[in-house]
Amino acid sequence: MISVPINEITELGLGALTGKGEITAVKADSREVGPGDLFVALNTGVQHVGEARARGAATLVPDDQEAALAAIASHVRAKSDAQVVAVVGSTGKTTTKDILGALCAPHVSTIWAERSLNNEIGLPLTVCRLEPETRVLVVELGMRGLGQVAALCAIARPTLVVVPHVGPEHLELLGTVERVAEANAEAIAALPSGGVAVVPAEGPLDPFLTRGDVVIRRFSAEEVETFDAVTRFSVDGELVELELPFTQRHLASNTLAALHAYDALGLPLDRAGEGLARLALSPWRGEETELPGGGFVVNDAYNANPDSMRAALVHLVERAVGRRRVAILGEMAELGERSAAYHREIGELAATLGIDVIGVGESARMYAPTTWVESAPAVAEAAREYLRPGDAVLVKASRAVGLEGIADEIANFARAWSPY
Repeated sequence: MISVPINEITELGLGALTGKGEITAVKADSREVGPGDLFVALNTGVQHVGEARARGAATLVPDDQEAALAAIASHVRAKSDAQVVAVVGSTGKTTTKDILGALCAPHVSTIWAERSLNNEIGLPLTVCRLEPETRVLVVELGMRGLGQVAALCAIARPTLVVVPHVGPEHLELLGTVERVAEANAEAIAALPSGGVAVVPAEGPLDPFLTRGDVVIRRFSAEEVETFDAVTRFSVDGELVELELPFTQRHLASNTLAALHAYDALGLPLDRAGEGLARLALSPWRGEETELPGGGFVVNDAYNANPDSMRAALVHLVERAVGRRRVAILGEMAELGERSAAYHREIGELAATLGIDVIGVGESARMYAPTTWVESAPAVAEAAREYLRPGDAVLVKASRAVGLEGIADEIANFARAWSPY
């Protein structure tokens, strides 16, 4: 972190602060702190203030934890002249952030958010990782309603925005996809004059692209072609060929969005592939594990909405190549009054694609599943009974369903299968 004298934090008036000297990191886990660190006691973290002090850290028990983190992060951000890329949207935020960070890292000092640290806690902690030499910071901004993206942008002050996709999400709160687009467009409204927005070629975001003082770069799935191991991208008229470490078509689209941002940052397109060797996608986003007997299981259980569910099902069919297709599907949460219709549509798509469905939870009954279980704890046994060697398996649901560990359980019990 850019060094901050503790007296500057004292002047912010954020709560009970102890310590002296320079602060060189802000952390919320008392087990990870040491001299030079500021431990911010979040939630039950107040119980570990003494432990943090014993480790040599300064400590802050904030009066308002979100406001305190925002103030500290804003203070750090003001000391940096890094380009800040904010990734927003309904799906693809985390993978686009991971891909862009990996692409940039070989060429400039780059920091990007860990996992999905994209809320009022995670975003400030990410901004506080800025170093004096940082040239690019890639952050992810989540939202569940109007005003939230704007509030996060006030902290991060992005100079470039990437929107991989806008579609149905959080409809219980926002009501319509148009309102989802409006909420995400707050990031574009926050750009400085001359900033850049990378957005889909067309979609619900279009009515909000009214600023004449920012650069709008559009991308389309039509600009992606896959030939064996090489994927070709057209980036602002220039051809880029990459050997991607994944096969999902929707991840290739996210890569295209990342390439546009990479190019807008002034980095060399002819050397874009140099960072792919260190690319590591955040957990539970299309992780594929081979199974005995020639099958595989895809763990895409971090989250789900209608668009990401469709993409995952189509990818399962493309990858299955003659294998039996089985999808373990849980609820797509927060879809509002159209929830039942969205679930039925996904069930109909699965049937059309020839995919057997193991449904998990009450909402999953609307998929018209082949097999149904009440909750996540029952999934492993149902999968053990239903699956057989050679199957192509997808695991996907909203995070609240708790299916992220099922792929590992399948891989564990599959070890007992006899190979063909």
